[in-house]
Amino acid sequence: MTDPRAALRSARRIVVKVGSRLLATQDTLIGDLAKQVGIATGSDAKQFLIVSSGAISIGSQLLGYRERPRQMAKLQAAAAVGQGELMRRYSEAFAPFGKPVAQVLLTHSDLASRRRLTNAQQALGALFDAGAVPIVNENDTVSTDEIAFGDNDQLASMIVPLVQADLLLLLTDVAGVMDDQDQRIPIMAEDAVVGAGKSKNEHGTGGMSSKIEAALKASRSGASVVIGPASGESITKILDGQDVGTLFTPHDNSLRARQHWIAYTLKPRGVILINEGAARALRDGGHSLLPVGVVGVRGQFSRGDAVCLEGPDGQEVARGLSRLAMVEVGRMAGRPSSELATTVGSLDTVVVHRDDLVLSY
Repeated sequence: MTDPRAALRSARRIVVKVGSRLLATQDTLIGDLAKQVGIATGSDAKQFLIVSSGAISIGSQLLGYRERPRQMAKLQAAAAVGQGELMRRYSEAFAPFGKPVAQVLLTHSDLASRRRLTNAQQALGALFDAGAVPIVNENDTVSTDEIAFGDNDQLASMIVPLVQADLLLLLTDVAGVMDDQDQRIPIMAEDAVVGAGKSKNEHGTGGMSSKIEAALKASRSGASVVIGPASGESITKILDGQDVGTLFTPHDNSLRARQHWIAYTLKPRGVILINEGAARALRDGGHSLLPVGVVGVRGQFSRGDAVCLEGPDGQEVARGLSRLAMVEVGRMAGRPSSELATTVGSLDTVVVHRDDLVLSY
């Protein structure tokens, strides 16, 4: 059989995510990353983007906070102070390799907006063309719960299709995803069940379950993903095809960038409950959702908002963009198109068009 890790040698655009706990506990980490990236870009036509946490942790230290703040204002203040210092460290680390670094700060609403997403995509493309290394972080100075990603693992998974990356490296302080016997899992199937609960620590917000979730999302964009250690020149070894960390291979049915955006970037504003016939038509027939298949709605959503489509068993069937507002869907629920054509006139009688719909797995 073909070694799936051999394909990693040909990766050309790589996203590397490094978290707050690593930056707080490994003083030489940024220098080690810069050395490995600098060598890889100097000897091969590879391009790197780094998703880096650490601003709040660094800022908290500089402001004299004894622990990570809980109040939103103090978190934002720490981020504002820490981000500049974080970028200084990256800039100094990459300078010996002649690689300029670029600060890119994003909120979830930046990527949820197609216009702002396109602007970010174009800016990142220009940075790659110029030979710079984008350092991407959540814009913690202005982000709140409504516009936050949750953690930078999720941000990294959204960046992958944005820049059409071949490979995502989620670096951590363990050898990879571990099984119940605390043994590393070399390759992880999509349907594997791992007893890795989400853990929080004083420096960051993510955990292994967040990394697994992010890896599965990124693999659906057609990228390979490795969850592995940040130490021991792991980037160099992974790009050489060595058995490091846990590999998630690209999904067999990868999503186009817009489909990935609908499925994983947009936050659903409501739920449309559908009957078994509609669920089967969506799964097996590639049909649009019509009012006759709707049995109810939850939440408040407007035309164009993202929604979840939930089957009679309570399981999510798909996500999509609603062509109708919540009130309209509720009023038309269960009624056949032939009846609606005579009562609602020119009103669109498609609830979610198949071009705006992504099946859930």
